[in-house]
Amino acid sequence: MVESLVTLTVNGREVTVDDGSASGRPANARLSLLDVLREQLGLSSVKDGCSPQGQCGCCTVLVDGQPRVACVTPARRVRGRTVTTLEGLEERDRWAEAFCATGASQCGFCTPGIIMRLAGTDRERDTTDIIDPSPSPSPSPTVNQALLAHLCRCTGWQTIGEAWDRFHGRGSSEPTGPTRDLGAAAHRAAVEGGAVQMVGPDVALGHGGFAADTAPADALVAVRSADGSWVVAESVAEARVRAGKVQGRRTTAAHRWPLEVPPGDWDVALRTTWVDPAYLETDASWCAPGGAPYTTVANGGAFGAKVQPGGVEALDVAAVARRLADEHDHPVLVLASREDVARFGAKRPPVAAGINADLASFRIAATPGVDVAVEDGLRAAGFEGQIVVELVDVPGPPTSASVRAAGSAEARVLLAGFLGRVGTVRSPSGGEAEAEVDPGGGGADPVVRVAVRCGPILDAVVLRSYCIGAAHMAWSWLTSEALAVDESGDVHDLTIRSFGVLRAVDTPRIEVELIESDGEPVNGSDAVFVAVAASGWLARGCRTDWPIGLDPG
Repeated sequence: MVESLVTLTVNGREVTVDDGSASGRPANARLSLLDVLREQLGLSSVKDGCSPQGQCGCCTVLVDGQPRVACVTPARRVRGRTVTTLEGLEERDRWAEAFCATGASQCGFCTPGIIMRLAGTDRERDTTDIIDPSPSPSPSPTVNQALLAHLCRCTGWQTIGEAWDRFHGRGSSEPTGPTRDLGAAAHRAAVEGGAVQMVGPDVALGHGGFAADTAPADALVAVRSADGSWVVAESVAEARVRAGKVQGRRTTAAHRWPLEVPPGDWDVALRTTWVDPAYLETDASWCAPGGAPYTTVANGGAFGAKVQPGGVEALDVAAVARRLADEHDHPVLVLASREDVARFGAKRPPVAAGINADLASFRIAATPGVDVAVEDGLRAAGFEGQIVVELVDVPGPPTSASVRAAGSAEARVLLAGFLGRVGTVRSPSGGEAEAEVDPGGGGADPVVRVAVRCGPILDAVVLRSYCIGAAHMAWSWLTSEALAVDESGDVHDLTIRSFGVLRAVDTPRIEVELIESDGEPVNGSDAVFVAVAASGWLARGCRTDWPIGLDPG
């Protein structure tokens, strides 16, 4: 008989868990450390963002003091070892305060794993006695190297380095905690993120109210099989086995541009491809029989990218949760895999366009509303020539005009290339931003400088964090993000690492000036996103095909 019980120490307590080896699973489908921590021990700080690909870092824990990705660590391999999750980290609260004080956590899905990585890095440095108490540049090279194992879509990395500094008594000594209005901070976060959002130390600890964390403990779990049906089981691991889940891979195929620039005598032209929003918490919802489904946008709206009810059927997890809960007369948690999100999640639509003094001509993958966004963006910026927008049916994944500034950003970028300057970018909500890119050189690092006006600041930490995150997202879109889609429209990049999100080590330093203005608070980070993309494109010579690459030459 195969021994399936594994004894280990978790957060200072000896526990015995079942690694699944006696259930008839093949060796490659037995339980991971992530499975037993979440499903058998109820430790919800350990998140699953890549389903499981070992690529996002959200499930990082310490095994005998060393950071390890739990989703690809077989449970049987930690027999007799010591595992620490965020729940058992002695300095957990200090890390949470540091992340809150610097804006290093927005939605909070990725930050528990990042905190565990930084804590493990700290312990390694302690053992070699090389901690330098002097001020360090932000982002810290130490932190940037540690973050190579992680992905974060919200913060733009820099504030995480600042949280590291604050934890170690460096950086800003501005008071936080009782003197800071976290209600006003949450208001600003909701304005910037487009969804109700909490702000506080608990967010950095992963307590953002995510669907997979809030479902009843006895909820059934549903995952999508290759034929499109939903397979229901008693656990995530069992549902994936029954569904025959095939692990996604990063393709060797090159990305391509599906649209050609319209014919014409253009001063500048622009061509983009599909871009995945790359949010970390995959679409999820749960429902009790006869109840209302749990929100799919817990503690952050993924900047307009997550599918809402009535959207793409394969990812309308709220509707599926309602249906399955009624069918089974039991609460059901529905989880989209990373491969599901890659194939069926809404992307930024590909664009091909050219502009001169008389005409701006766009070809865009057919997307409801994106033509209006292009026209409004150009007119608001003062373009007086003719505007032609052709929506083209292109085989490929779904696209959405709700993705951050889709259409209007491309229009404003193209106009900046034509004018040779960006000026003030004003978003539809009324937020205004200017951006300047200093390419560095001569030993100096590149710097992106941003100024933003968006009504009362409400909370400088949160607004600055969102602006840094938007600048990172824009620079990433410009330089590195693309999705491989073949001519038949099938997505080939099925891992979160393959989307091209810019790493911390490749991100320029971002400086933000917040300017108080009258009126109601409005979104400012969307204007920052457009201004940085346009300024970066100008600084890099207005190359037609995006992403243009990291090489400044």
